[in-house]
Amino acid sequence: MAATTEGQDKVLATAQRIVQSLHNTSDTDDMLLILSAFDNRLSTLSSFVSSDDPSSVTQKSASSAVDPRFEAAEQIILNEADSSSLTDDYFSAVDELIQSTEELNLNYRDGELQAGVQAADTRCDVMERAENALQVAMMRLEDEFRHILIRNTVPLDPERLHRSSHSSSTVSIAVPDFFNDDVSESLEDVSSGRYSHHRRGRGVSFGGDDVSLDLIHQDAVIDLRQIADRMIRSGYEKECCQVYCSVRRDVLDECMVILGVEKLSIEEVQRVEWRLLDDKMKKWIQAVKVIVRGLLPSEKDLCEQIFIGSDLIKEVCFLETAKGCVMQLLNFGEAIAIGRRSSEKLFRILDMYDALAGVLPDLQSLFMDEEAGDMVCSEAKGVLDGLGEAAIGTFVEFENAVQTESSRKTLQNGEIHPLTRYVMNYVKFLVDYSDTLNALLENAEENAEDESGRVESRNMDNSEMKSMSLIGQRLLALIKSLESNLEEKSRMYEDTGMQYIFLMNNILYIVQKVKDSELQNLLGDNWIRKRRGQIRQYATQYLRASWSKALSCLKDEGIGGSSSNASKAALKERFKNFNVCFEDIYRIQTGWKVPDRQLREELRISISEKVLPAYRSFMGRFGSHLESGRNAGKYIKYTPEDLENHLLDLFEGTPLILHHLRRKST
Repeated sequence: MAATTEGQDKVLATAQRIVQSLHNTSDTDDMLLILSAFDNRLSTLSSFVSSDDPSSVTQKSASSAVDPRFEAAEQIILNEADSSSLTDDYFSAVDELIQSTEELNLNYRDGELQAGVQAADTRCDVMERAENALQVAMMRLEDEFRHILIRNTVPLDPERLHRSSHSSSTVSIAVPDFFNDDVSESLEDVSSGRYSHHRRGRGVSFGGDDVSLDLIHQDAVIDLRQIADRMIRSGYEKECCQVYCSVRRDVLDECMVILGVEKLSIEEVQRVEWRLLDDKMKKWIQAVKVIVRGLLPSEKDLCEQIFIGSDLIKEVCFLETAKGCVMQLLNFGEAIAIGRRSSEKLFRILDMYDALAGVLPDLQSLFMDEEAGDMVCSEAKGVLDGLGEAAIGTFVEFENAVQTESSRKTLQNGEIHPLTRYVMNYVKFLVDYSDTLNALLENAEENAEDESGRVESRNMDNSEMKSMSLIGQRLLALIKSLESNLEEKSRMYEDTGMQYIFLMNNILYIVQKVKDSELQNLLGDNWIRKRRGQIRQYATQYLRASWSKALSCLKDEGIGGSSSNASKAALKERFKNFNVCFEDIYRIQTGWKVPDRQLREELRISISEKVLPAYRSFMGRFGSHLESGRNAGKYIKYTPEDLENHLLDLFEGTPLILHHLRRKST
């Protein structure tokens, strides 16, 4: 082809010299006619007759001769504009057009001054053809790029994702706000187990082959890369990026829907009632881990595979693709952070904090190369700080609520108060977050003196606080506040004995919750020993309050002498009074409730050890004085064995009445 073109140029140059050698105009015209008849291309010689430079003929002929390769490429592009698929020939044609355009641009810059006006016009004409063909090709490539992206998208499989992470899901302690007028009723559901308790999980794992988060068929990547490379080389990188970002944003948006994350404004989030909001927070926690640790790394890898020739385009496309879903997650986090604080939200807020803190390094790694990426990371850090402040603020409000809770409704049977159940379950689960809470409390202390981070020393022995972590100190203070509150509530019972039963039940419940959890490591064995000693003191005070009157009936004083000459009237009155006291205690205290079996048995044993020996002794000394008389069964109604059996009915929570048949006199 090059040799043919060179020969044609020589013919043209020779003909030009012949024409120029003719000085007569009419001879010149005749020669041009002859040459034109021989070859039509020689008719163009007339435009160069006036030129002083013989080489202009060569320049003109060279510029007017279009490369057949260009023409062939142009034909392929125009003929296959509506073809259903791209072929290797089509890609080769695009490459030829790109190369031709580059060469024409280069030649135009280098040769425009020497070529003259008409040569420049001719080059412009060829350039226009090349650019038009290239534009057609780019439109076709853009459409194909979009179609390949869409056709080869792999949707996120929620079932496989669920199977991969089912063992690590978290469930919160979902409870109502109990600091209100109906505290007993609102907490009954909590204590009876009708609400689920919180268990912390290990998070979503993407190890091994459990779940694939590549949301595109890998076979399509090669075609996408070929198209992207040609569009970028042709100067159509903007269009290429727009198509890519639009399609992949839609893919990530669909993933958010599958993960249960809705597009809600801050105002909409704050209007959602707690049960629904709790579910949304739980889904958010999973979504953060799936998106940041699973989907976004895959998206970034996809950008790097497709836009292999430009680091800038890689980063821009990834940022524009990923930014939307990340900001959607952060907006929800911000709405929670600035929302109304209530105790039931604390565990879920802490879960959200831990989830975001866990993925923040991954987020920073993903968005480290762009200024706009720094903005995303800065926004994430701000939301993280906001969640931390919300957690501490909610915890402080919980502390204050426990201290000031003042419901006047008492439990008729003196058993464990719903406040005790709630607070101790709450505190037990808080221990799972010790590391997080310690870090947040330390930060709060550093940033704000005398505010939420400061531990108050009220009601706390310095020896108890020694060597304790910040969260240990706070939980110790919280339990002390609960104990003080329970002491106040115990005074609402008119029966002094019941006050001590109530305190024993509740303090023992607190001790058991501490022993059965990590609280024991925080508060220590000495704390438990002190509370057990306190329970024993309450038991002693109960015996004194409930049984002193009955036992006073079994004393010798006031009977009128020794056992041999004691007054029968006085003895009758003593036995009668004892019977009345015992029957009243039985009727009342069978309705009292001591849920713990061991404590219930220990109380019965303590009562037996006090009452039965005194009754046996009194009967042994004075029973004979009445048994020989009339109506002895009216006064000596119970044997020691009867009393022992009746004591077994105490503290079961079901009021009973003694229906005693009078013993016949002998």
